[in-house]
Amino acid sequence: MSKKHYVVWKGKKTGVFDTWSTVQGLVAGMPDAQYMGFPSLEEATAAYKDTYTKALMKRSLAKGNASASNTSNSAPKKHAASTSVKADIQIYCDGACSPNPGKSGSGMAIYTKGSLSSLWYGLYKPNGTNNTAELNALLEAMKVAKKTIAQQQTTQILSDSKYSIDCITKWAKGWKTKGWKRGKGEEIKNLEIIQECFALYESIKSNIVITHVKGHANIEGNELSDRMAVFARTHKEVKFVEYKDSLNIPIILAMPSG
Repeated sequence: MSKKHYVVWKGKKTGVFDTWSTVQGLVAGMPDAQYMGFPSLEEATAAYKDTYTKALMKRSLAKGNASASNTSNSAPKKHAASTSVKADIQIYCDGACSPNPGKSGSGMAIYTKGSLSSLWYGLYKPNGTNNTAELNALLEAMKVAKKTIAQQQTTQILSDSKYSIDCITKWAKGWKTKGWKRGKGEEIKNLEIIQECFALYESIKSNIVITHVKGHANIEGNELSDRMAVFARTHKEVKFVEYKDSLNIPIILAMPSG
């Protein structure tokens, strides 16, 4: 479908427009102009509510998924490195708990330009839950994301916990409006972590993509963050610290999983 609607984030005038000739007049002579075309008014209007950077990230994600579909008949890679989004920084985060509730820990794997750059683990709780471990991991990932965004690096967070993602990106806004209560005045579990995470998310959400990935599906970054979460739990590491041993991926993947 041809593009019939356009968004201008930076130009002589900003907004949503329906002709290319109009957009050309608004961005001509501006090398730092920010604009993009969309196949529908709905998509253009939604994109205009976000930033140009986030729109670029979403388009990159869509193209990557399409590329993956086109090659779906080829043999799958075991422990595929990272998703096809071309973010400068990709932060995988995960939590582990055994039993549940029980001993828990959180882990993180950071990729820079598609290559593993560091692993992190910690936040051990003797009586945690899988959900608190996942939320703690997401919080640490957002702390890293705030720094990388400040450095003008496109950033993506990836988690296999739909619960933690939905808590922060979907439900927390409504809970806050209701005085941090659920419907009928019900209390919210893990409220303290959720509040801290949501406050941080609010400050960076226009410049970040948060993606849900399937757990234990041979996605390398997810598998590595899982190993770090289990490592934190078994080593009872209370602080959140960098993994200092060699980043030998096969050896780390051979470590106990959650």
